[in-house]
Amino acid sequence: MPLTPFHLAIQVRDIDEARAFYGVKMGLPEGRSAEHWIDFNLFGHQLVTHLNPAIGRHGKVAAVANPVDGHGVPVPHFGVVLNFADWQAFAERARGFVEEFLIEPYIRFAGQPGEQGTMFFQDPSGNALEFKGFHDIDSALFAT
Repeated sequence: MPLTPFHLAIQVRDIDEARAFYGVKMGLPEGRSAEHWIDFNLFGHQLVTHLNPAIGRHGKVAAVANPVDGHGVPVPHFGVVLNFADWQAFAERARGFVEEFLIEPYIRFAGQPGEQGTMFFQDPSGNALEFKGFHDIDSALFAT
């Protein structure tokens, strides 16, 4: 079955801040928008940021961390799986706009089934994002 684009709606504390982060810093094309939401093209997927004023101007969405490969992986999180070359290029770009990585770009499960490049960072509202890169997505994505 061919992959189809996903739709993900997340809460943000400030629409202008979300536009600056996702649109300007990350360079995601903007689609439709209104006063309280914005659609972004996240590598061909529809990411919608919805205003939640209850978070507060300096607040963050709640998260916990679970241990994976010696790191505290934030939950919830979302992101995109890329081919390895695109992941490497995006990791280099991310170093220019991410102020602090939750998990710096590195190779997880090196030499094992499912070897992948990965990195985690947060948007200004505290939403955790993970971007993964595989040399062969079809065989490695669900490798055990």
